[in-house]
Amino acid sequence: MESYSPGMKKILITHSYFLRFDPKQWTTGKPYAPLGTLYAAAVLRKHGYPVAFFDTMFVRTPESVIPRITDEKPDIFVIYDDGFNYLTKMCLQNMRDAAFKMIRLAKDKGCTVIISSSDSTDRYEMYLQAGADFILLGEAEQSLLELTQSLAAGNTDYFSIEGLAFAHNHAVVKTKHRNVMRDLDALPFPAWDMIDMEPYRDMWLKHAGYFSMNMGTTRGCPFKCNWCAKPIYGNRYNSRSPQNVVTELKMLRQKFRFNHIWFCDDIFGLKPGWVKEFANLVEKESLAFTFKMQGRVDLLLQENNIQDLKRAGCDNIWMGAESGSQRILDAMDKGTTVEQIYKATRLLKKTGIKPSFFIQFGYLSETKEDIGKTIHMINELLPYEIGISVSYPLPGTVFFDKVKSQLVHKTNWKDSDELALMFSNTYQPAFYKQLHRYVHKSYQKHLAFENIKQLFEHPFRMSISRVKKALSAIYYLPASYIDKLKLRQLEKPAHEHAG
Repeated sequence: MESYSPGMKKILITHSYFLRFDPKQWTTGKPYAPLGTLYAAAVLRKHGYPVAFFDTMFVRTPESVIPRITDEKPDIFVIYDDGFNYLTKMCLQNMRDAAFKMIRLAKDKGCTVIISSSDSTDRYEMYLQAGADFILLGEAEQSLLELTQSLAAGNTDYFSIEGLAFAHNHAVVKTKHRNVMRDLDALPFPAWDMIDMEPYRDMWLKHAGYFSMNMGTTRGCPFKCNWCAKPIYGNRYNSRSPQNVVTELKMLRQKFRFNHIWFCDDIFGLKPGWVKEFANLVEKESLAFTFKMQGRVDLLLQENNIQDLKRAGCDNIWMGAESGSQRILDAMDKGTTVEQIYKATRLLKKTGIKPSFFIQFGYLSETKEDIGKTIHMINELLPYEIGISVSYPLPGTVFFDKVKSQLVHKTNWKDSDELALMFSNTYQPAFYKQLHRYVHKSYQKHLAFENIKQLFEHPFRMSISRVKKALSAIYYLPASYIDKLKLRQLEKPAHEHAG
């Protein structure tokens, strides 16, 4: 156990994402380390604080933290969620319940409890009522450091610390907003040495056959899609230098022997010239690896972005396609066109990069015709993977404000596979659940037909994988037909169903 001076405060830091509480993700078996938590731990440690880390990723219950609190005897207990991970941005009810339980457990042990997450930034009063002492609002490494320094000094005047919420004289105080960091290279690398990566490696190898790690190269997103919440890093966009990123990649390669990287930025490589410089450095350092990223279709069509991404090792790009209806894209303030989705997808395939789609059904005013256009786009373009969701209102968005009056009984999904429509729309919630099933099966059916076509056109390129995909038509042809019949039965508009 580390020695520390009497003025120091001992800190135990954790996060509230429990993989077992998200059945779909547990079954998928592709976990990523809590990057934001490791950044916070690294900043505290850089300033001399004795920090211990407890990883909730694979444990069974929130009570699993009790032995660690008992052993470490921390003065401060920090739940610092990974603001880079879309699963934590979704503010799932199961994880909120787990966080509340850990707050109570830590308070019972006499700890000062500090929380940082998308959910607590949006609902700080709820977390204070659950027993937390302080909520860090937005990007929080600096706020956490200043608050820790204040607590260590015995200073009880917290009003000068930006980005903070706390109870004072039976009222909730929210201090001045903290601006996001601009010089990301000034941050220490995440505290990778504090986490046991073997369970992550084992699960990846078991489910995917390779080992992927996550890394953030930027923070924030300057675009204004009106359903997208940015409670942690906001609308500002700041980037690490390509050299800084490559230095960390070299360290991670040596330490963990990864095969693949998930660049978990909202948008990777937005800064002009960044991707080209990054690709040059990757080639110079002979850092042969593959990666996936998130990108916008309009940005991919600029300059030589796609060619440079390929040079750097890009294997798969997840694009926020969202809809095949221009009317819906415009209603979302997406700022992209269906034509750009088609063009970028075809260009990626031609370059040898797999295009994948995020698709969203159930946006306000979406009609049967809009849904049909989206299904047609998916089946015509045949992306490598599709992630389908239904519109999910998150606080702080224009979309949330439009439907919040309807969010009386339910405001969050319990896990990432619930896919409940929580507001009134064109069709009843059961329709959208069935639509999700049908679109997946229809997509798989079209993929099977494409592989049958390829077998006939290029018999000498036959592989076991291609034959298996072709044979899957035997299942998906009737399965998609049955799901389509079920969908038609649920097609009655919501107001008629209610009547």
